[in-house]
Amino acid sequence: MQSSIYVGLSSQLVLEKRMETLARNVANMNTAGFRAEEVKFSTFLSKKGPDAVSFASAGETYISRLQGGLDKTGNPLDVAVEGEGWLAINTPAGTVYTRDGRMKMTPQGELRTLSDHPVLDAGGAPMQLDPEGGPLVIARDGMIWQGNQQVGAIGLFSIDPAAKLQRHDNSGVIPDRPATPILDFVRNGVRQGFVEGSNVNPIREMTKLIAVTRAFESAANAIDKGEKAVDGAIRSLGES
Repeated sequence: MQSSIYVGLSSQLVLEKRMETLARNVANMNTAGFRAEEVKFSTFLSKKGPDAVSFASAGETYISRLQGGLDKTGNPLDVAVEGEGWLAINTPAGTVYTRDGRMKMTPQGELRTLSDHPVLDAGGAPMQLDPEGGPLVIARDGMIWQGNQQVGAIGLFSIDPAAKLQRHDNSGVIPDRPATPILDFVRNGVRQGFVEGSNVNPIREMTKLIAVTRAFESAANAIDKGEKAVDGAIRSLGES
């Protein structure tokens, strides 16, 4: 069989994976704290035959860490992370890190996410506030005040740039390396009354989706031409 058919099939597998990630990104463009998925591709050579043939690899999916835009909500229980930090929450899957800073306080004073997961402090312990202590004031370094009393501090964590991230739900990630508490609040911090949106650029993602769809159609046409060429060769050789 002609190598062009195999090359076309490998291209279609890669493009299908890319279309899935693009569709997922577009579907979550309004999800708070969502991080877009990207795919890194490479090629490999096959030397099984007289000529080397270049095939597309399956592609490696990774999560983009670019910061999304900030939206002002005025809600004192909303915080947006500025810089490269992450909030930590406790889930059935263990500690998960997120940029979605929308929170709520239970009648018992527990600080939780809107998905009802406890928000953790820098030591990895759940946040416990005073439900009767009055309005919250959250400083840039995560310190929480109720009146003149400091009642806790939201933990802000750094994830190694080389760590691989596994997605948890829509806005959470689980790194393959331990995260460390952030102590430098010059470049990193939280902003009360704001929420960070998705880092998906919808126009760019839709443009990519159109380009990938056209590339998929081109690969399908190349496969079809290759099959017709093989078919014609078989018929000619059979008649001779």
